Amino acid sequence: MLAASAHAQDLTRQDFQAISESVFRPVIEEFDIPGIAVGVTLEGRHYVFTDGMADRAASRPIGPDTIFELGSNSKLFNVALAALAEEKGLLSLQDPVSAGLPVLAGTAFDGISLYDLAAHATGGLPLQVPDDIADHQALMTYLAAWKPEGDTKSLRSYSNVSIGLLGVITAERFGKSYEDAINEDLLPALGLNSTFVTVPKAAMGHYAFGYARTDDSPVRVSPGMLDSEAYGIKSTVTDMIRFLDAHLGNLALDDAMTAALAKTRMSEFDTAHYAQAMVWEGYPWPVDASELAAGNSADMAMTPQPMTRRAAIALDGKVLLNKTGATNGFGSYVAMIPSEQIGVVVLANRNYPNPVRAEATRKLIHLLLEEGAE
Repeated sequence: MLAASAHAQDLTRQDFQAISESVFRPVIEEFDIPGIAVGVTLEGRHYVFTDGMADRAASRPIGPDTIFELGSNSKLFNVALAALAEEKGLLSLQDPVSAGLPVLAGTAFDGISLYDLAAHATGGLPLQVPDDIADHQALMTYLAAWKPEGDTKSLRSYSNVSIGLLGVITAERFGKSYEDAINEDLLPALGLNSTFVTVPKAAMGHYAFGYARTDDSPVRVSPGMLDSEAYGIKSTVTDMIRFLDAHLGNLALDDAMTAALAKTRMSEFDTAHYAQAMVWEGYPWPVDASELAAGNSADMAMTPQPMTRRAAIALDGKVLLNKTGATNGFGSYVAMIPSEQIGVVVLANRNYPNPVRAEATRKLIHLLLEEGAE
């Protein structure tokens, strides 16, 4: 890990607790968030703020080792695995989907690449797998008949189906199940020991309950088609800080993993609000609050949006990269700014609005950088 500079050392842990309290207490109270964990890496130095309960009935508090559902932040692991597969020579991200799934040869997937799946450049794939599809064969039948709504390179469709297909193809190239590929080929290489697709029995005591927005009942994610690939990973604030450290260059990783993570930050598309990479979304830093809110709006996730293809660029330097995620009972948010060597993860056992998470994190970053610069 990089040694903390004078900038980071100027931020005391007491300062961090006070700043986090000031930013997140209003959010906790407004949305009745049972428990929250906020983690920061600043120039390689780590800070954690926790509040509330992982299990209200058992009065079990949130801690640095509490396991949360990441929801769609699971997609960041999916694309890292796919990029690692390319580094290992198992696939090319420029291959058409139909090369990985020959049953789809002669369909729209001849013109959609694996990179396109990761960038949501599919021209209209739905957000969710249709309810009547319960197995792989039925999914392939559905996809073989599916037609794009528009040009796949100019219409962004945020989709669990597209990222799920990427995971299916990548796992097949590793010659194992998706969960086994994550567990055996990705997580150990990143040094993530408390990140899981299936939480093992020995760790269940650390697994938080989520709390449903509708009736406040304790809930956890339900099984579903492509769940592991799209929204099924669970992790701790400690592991997610390390994941951001890996992206920020603060860890000694092997060359293939370093290159794979960098590939996930390569962007070939622009939306109205941000540059679209492999799941990551990038905004110029400092980011305009209204643009960040618009980019994290429900409309961007729920309805197809226009986007423009251009030459590939690396989302590094003065850029804020972010991603949201949620299940019925959990809400997550990750963001990092390479030029400032800062990364933030916010995990909660309540699904609350994405723009609220993004704005709170934006405020936190500004306050931390100001405090550290004094």
